[in-house]
Amino acid sequence: MRPRGKPGPATWKTLESRKVYSTRIFDLHHHRRYHHQRGHHDFYVLEAPDWVNIIPLTEDEHVVMVRQFRHGTEDFTLEIPGGMVDPEDLSPMAAARREMREESGYDSDDIIELGKVHPNPAIQGNYCHTFLARDARPGAKIQLDTTEETEVVLVPLASIKELIAGGEITHALVIAAFSFFHFYNPPA
Repeated sequence: MRPRGKPGPATWKTLESRKVYSTRIFDLHHHRRYHHQRGHHDFYVLEAPDWVNIIPLTEDEHVVMVRQFRHGTEDFTLEIPGGMVDPEDLSPMAAARREMREESGYDSDDIIELGKVHPNPAIQGNYCHTFLARDARPGAKIQLDTTEETEVVLVPLASIKELIAGGEITHALVIAAFSFFHFYNPPA
């Protein structure tokens, strides 16, 4: 049974599809589609690999976060470690652990999946997978890409809701991750 108000199978027919631009992080595709009631329309879709983010939680209830410069906003944002699932990653969980180690220098042997979201289904088809790393501890070597500028910040878990409400944490995928954490965090 479909949820109330959810339409049936897609009724748009793709007449033409082509890649119009390619970068190292996404490809832009043009789709010419037809709908029997809405006519012909052009759509542009970003094709990107799945993404991951991970909430590293220390034994003393601190979240290992990174303050990272973002070129879209031309400012620093307070985030959890995350990034793309690379072709050599064995799974999204492996990618999340790699990102945590590379960006924060923390690691954990107790990682669980909390959920996944579509970052922007209007123009993207990929997922962002969210993980929780319990008992995160320092010891890995930070290995930033040449385009990354970060600072590791330990934030008390109890202050996360206030930081979101106060506008200190504004990254939508980080807020989604903490939503998963607060709704679905299983006991240790």
